[in-house]
Amino acid sequence: QVQLVESGGGLAQPGESLRLSCAASGLSLDDYAIGWFRQVPGKEREGVSCISSGEGGTYYADSVKGRFTISRDNAKNTVYLLMNSLKPEDTAVYYCAERIGIVFSPCTLTDYEYDYWGQGTQVTVSS
Repeated sequence: QVQLVESGGGLAQPGESLRLSCAASGLSLDDYAIGWFRQVPGKEREGVSCISSGEGGTYYADSVKGRFTISRDNAKNTVYLLMNSLKPEDTAVYYCAERIGIVFSPCTLTDYEYDYWGQGTQVTVSS
């Protein structure tokens, strides 16, 4: 059974940092693309960043480029999202997702391509 569990969310002040973790069981994160998405109530889910399988090419939404960094620790079967210089508009529930239906292709921020999702972790940026 595939399970993704996010952690690391919380309350941060503008300009501070948080690191989110996505731990997987039942499937290797190294074999498939992993994406981070976020959603605010009443708004559509937004793709934030993704990392491809293998060599791990990365991709970022323009809204987080230069501030967020995605990485993968294969030994721990965990993907991280380091979020620096946080802004109030980064407030959302953050989800990680694993794409297993498309292989040998760079990751994208298209949410319907992803097959397994975590339960989400709340990030609130406020002074």
